[in-house]
Amino acid sequence: MNNSIKNIFGVAAAIIVLLSFNWVTNNNEAITLPNNDTKVEVEEKRPVSTLQDMNDEIVNIAEKANPAVVTVTTEKTEEVRRTDPFSQFFGFPNQRGNGETQEYVRRGLGSGVIVAEEGYIITNNHVIEGVDQIKIRMFNGDEINAELIGTDPDTDIAVLKIDMENVPTVKIGESDGLKVGSFVLAIGSPLSADLAHTVSFGIVSAKGRSLENLTTYGNYIQTDAAINPGNSGGALIDMNGELVGINSAIASRSGGNDGIGFAIPIDLAKRIMDDLVADGEVSRGYLGMITAGEVDQTMARALGIKNARGIIVGEVEKDGPAEKAGLKEQDIIVSVNDEVVRNWSSFRTKIAAFKPNDEIQLGIIRGGEEETVHVTLGKLPTEATASKSNGNSENLNQKLGFTVTDLTSEMRNQLQLEGNVKGILVERIQQSSNAFNRGLRQYDVVTAVKRKSISTPVEFYTELEKATEAGDEVVLLSVLRQGITQYIAFEL
Repeated sequence: MNNSIKNIFGVAAAIIVLLSFNWVTNNNEAITLPNNDTKVEVEEKRPVSTLQDMNDEIVNIAEKANPAVVTVTTEKTEEVRRTDPFSQFFGFPNQRGNGETQEYVRRGLGSGVIVAEEGYIITNNHVIEGVDQIKIRMFNGDEINAELIGTDPDTDIAVLKIDMENVPTVKIGESDGLKVGSFVLAIGSPLSADLAHTVSFGIVSAKGRSLENLTTYGNYIQTDAAINPGNSGGALIDMNGELVGINSAIASRSGGNDGIGFAIPIDLAKRIMDDLVADGEVSRGYLGMITAGEVDQTMARALGIKNARGIIVGEVEKDGPAEKAGLKEQDIIVSVNDEVVRNWSSFRTKIAAFKPNDEIQLGIIRGGEEETVHVTLGKLPTEATASKSNGNSENLNQKLGFTVTDLTSEMRNQLQLEGNVKGILVERIQQSSNAFNRGLRQYDVVTAVKRKSISTPVEFYTELEKATEAGDEVVLLSVLRQGITQYIAFEL
């Protein structure tokens, strides 16, 4: 694989690091939607005429927001086989402890934000994924067990609940209105519990960042406010004292803070939380189409259009929402509800942020003429939605040992694929996985599961779920590598 392909996934730029920090040593009652009328009130805006005034305002915001940020500690107990450390030196088989096991406790650290008086806490899915016990440490040092309400791995959001009176909360703001250059505070528990409620100051460096190697749906806020491992799930606070983001990841060459941090916009996080609290699962809008490419300057000249923006419509699902609305192959989608479409990733995230049956307005270019198409969205197949979790369920990607993503036009060019090739890209794969041992590799293009053609990650996971439900112990993949189709069978 050439270096240019590796560069696409950030090898030459930086490593994206999830911020939870690990080291070694249900029934839900009927609940109401979170109440955002919170106790942490923002004072009426006052004119800032001196640096001291500005300093006092920042101090005031930090003091009011900090109590609503909590430290999340987790534990998972595992059993490992005991070995005789001296057997290898004497050539004897491992007799002492043969077949015996001992307990191994994996502990983790992250952050969370209390957003409602009922005790609801937003954090990251990767902070609590697969653990046995979750505890919350409050600003005053009190510890309390937390209930896991639900998770959404596709956005890396999890919702917890604590049973406690008079909890401090922070008001939920609006991330859509954030401007690049705006001041923000990052609050969380970096590196260790001893550094809980660390406050750092910075600006919004960029918006709309896509981290497809971490989550299916992104649109992250980038900030230079110092955040480090352990800050996962912590708060990004604006100068109104309102929560505008959930800190989630960093880009770093060293693994520590390099001034490039990413937060999940609160508009998206709240949308996920509301669904998990109300229904136990996330319902996403579904358009029913795949892209045939993005419009850059070269493509715009080739198509004879003035502005380099939008995505080209590829295959349209039969009887899907897009087809019913009249969307056609080769249409160029340039806007959603009058918001400009920049790329496929942000477009897909935007569509998924709507709810099923929402009506949206797509601005398109067809035959060189601008038109408007009204679409009533469907529901993304349930296999791709998030659901309630008991904290012990394994993520399918962990079970498989690899992750997949959409086959973008950029990757098509890098892999020199013909335009009619449909499939998904193997994004990352663990060398210890059964799939790797059977021959699957990073950047392979999976075109079919059990000889059924697929073109999106949703279809891929749907077919795997069907195979699992049918009791299949192995699955057959059709894989395209360097223009040659291969078949790889691996154990589920």
